[in-house]
Amino acid sequence: MTPGRWWHQLDDGRIQCDLCPRDCRLHEGQRGMCFVRRRVGDAMALTTYGRSSGFCIDPIEKKPLNHFFPGSSVLSFGTAGCNLACKFCQNWDISKSRELDRLMDTASPEHIAEAARESGASSVAFTYNDPVIFAEYAMDAADACHALGLYSVAVTAGYMHAAPRREFYARMDAANVDLKGFTEGFYFQQAGAHLAPVLDTLQYLRHETDCWFEITTLLIPGHNDSDTEIDAMTRWIADRLGPHVPLHFSAFHPDYRMLDVAPTPPATLTRARAIALGNGLHHVYTGNVHDVEGGTTFCPGCRAALVRRDWYVVLDCELDASATCPHCGTPIAGRFGAFTRGFGRRRIPVRLAA
Repeated sequence: MTPGRWWHQLDDGRIQCDLCPRDCRLHEGQRGMCFVRRRVGDAMALTTYGRSSGFCIDPIEKKPLNHFFPGSSVLSFGTAGCNLACKFCQNWDISKSRELDRLMDTASPEHIAEAARESGASSVAFTYNDPVIFAEYAMDAADACHALGLYSVAVTAGYMHAAPRREFYARMDAANVDLKGFTEGFYFQQAGAHLAPVLDTLQYLRHETDCWFEITTLLIPGHNDSDTEIDAMTRWIADRLGPHVPLHFSAFHPDYRMLDVAPTPPATLTRARAIALGNGLHHVYTGNVHDVEGGTTFCPGCRAALVRRDWYVVLDCELDASATCPHCGTPIAGRFGAFTRGFGRRRIPVRLAA
């Protein structure tokens, strides 16, 4: 076990975890709701440091990040547990796991960075379950990546207190934040959480960091896919975050405790994208479907198709490190570099020794 950070002693003898808004209060031996942060003696411990549910090389578009070095590959890994309770979780076998023996792979932060470099990946992503709950491990891995000239990526629900958030995102080069819906009722009933802390994280990223970020919303039929909710959410994004922040609408498939809900029709994603574009957002994408139009990055100035995609595959890319449209010179928000050939949709499992 590794000493955990962000906790304090309470007058009644318990200790309180200060990492996320759950504020778990623990007696000796108890674990937080995330299951991986545990009280040992009079301190907090992270039980999953150096242990992973697996490593894979993915396309960066799978995170999804469409404006962060398109076509590049990323070494992805996660641990176990989660600090939310989403009934629709698409990675429930990892994020809801209470069996730490599932964590078969072990690796130090330095070894992760070295494996990413050897594989040709340009970044390492903390994903599959939320890196907030293994922040110490993710932060150390990010430092190791930076030492080798690699980028760090967080795929997260953004459910985090302000103090650890500052330290965490100071080490992240990019993030995809899962905005699960835009009503408190949806967050509370379907995710066991609250909306406001996530909105705080998004505004913090936009106004107080240099971390590039994009937003994903999984549209679930009958739960968070109404025109009214999508309109309110995209107006808020345009007003509070700006029109250049990329937004991904992703298709739901029945899983975990939502097996009785039908998959998201592609038409729902197209409708949501039209609402968001109508509210002034420049870069709106559809995910988990074959939709070249919904996967293409268009210039907000001349509307030229600059990066065409089909699912996770980059078909062609006209952007380079200048991050400007080659047709009209309009700046394109994001992080771009020389593009040769996209990584494609393949996923390559990787085994790391300790």
